[in-house]
Amino acid sequence: MKLKFALSLATFALAGAVSAQTKWDLPAAYPASNFHTENLVQFANDVDKATGGKLKITVHPNASLFKAPEIKRAVQGGQAQIGEILLVNFQNEWQIFGADGIPFLADSYDSAAKLWRAQRPLVEKKLGEQGMMVLYAVAWPPQGIYSKKPISSASDMKGLKWRAYSPATARIAELVGAQPVTVQAAELSQAMATGVVDSYMSSGSTGFDSKTYEHIKNWYDTQAWLPKNAVIVNRAAFAALDKPTQDALLKAAADAETRGWAASRRTNTEVLEKLKANGMTIHAPSAQLKADMKKVGDTMLKEWLEKAGPEGQQMVETYRKM
Repeated sequence: MKLKFALSLATFALAGAVSAQTKWDLPAAYPASNFHTENLVQFANDVDKATGGKLKITVHPNASLFKAPEIKRAVQGGQAQIGEILLVNFQNEWQIFGADGIPFLADSYDSAAKLWRAQRPLVEKKLGEQGMMVLYAVAWPPQGIYSKKPISSASDMKGLKWRAYSPATARIAELVGAQPVTVQAAELSQAMATGVVDSYMSSGSTGFDSKTYEHIKNWYDTQAWLPKNAVIVNRAAFAALDKPTQDALLKAAADAETRGWAASRRTNTEVLEKLKANGMTIHAPSAQLKADMKKVGDTMLKEWLEKAGPEGQQMVETYRKM
């Protein structure tokens, strides 16, 4: 009888422990080896450890659970409790999401960090209205131009089959006379291999992840902008956590943001060396190309400010005063 009672207690305790554990899925669009994804895994491990296993977050890299454009809606609808999105992907929905995709508005890590400080309160408010929260954001390394053929001015970009992954990158193509083709990161290697694209604008990190050097041999270090990945969470899923678990999640997120920006800086240096080692030529852009791209940036900022209205204008003013 005593043994039965003890077994019943043990079973009850085990059932309690199992029911107390919360499991979240975190879809991400980039390979497991990418520094953003490695940061996500460390974040998930930190949460697991800090909560004593009460909150388990499983990272699903390389668009294996949802494709990049689908992740925000999946989190909003509760199909995934948490996810990582590229903010500029959602500029057509709300212009402020695309602020860090405007060429030369913020073209260094320090200026990108200031832009995030100006942008974050607005992003938090918007996501809050949509039933979500932002936990943290990390910048990609500065963006340059990959091109199969050498380019020394914007006129050399006419007719290029240009990979577009956001409204801003599609607009750049239009302004320089290239042909925009929508291709997400997970499909980029195949698009280059099949000749669907022969040029695009992105970081050294994306170029290395996608083995761009197998198809394209030129990268122009224009340092045009530093787009950010943001980790967002479903507000109802967050509210369902107890207070200590919420606090642990927020602490792990703050640590991940600090660690992620440092990793981005480090990665920028490392991947450019790796690209060179694999036969890529890293070019400093010519004075003409820089001037032409600055003109593109000025046009796009003017267009963006018109679309973003007073909210966007105020954000840019706040950023510029920092």
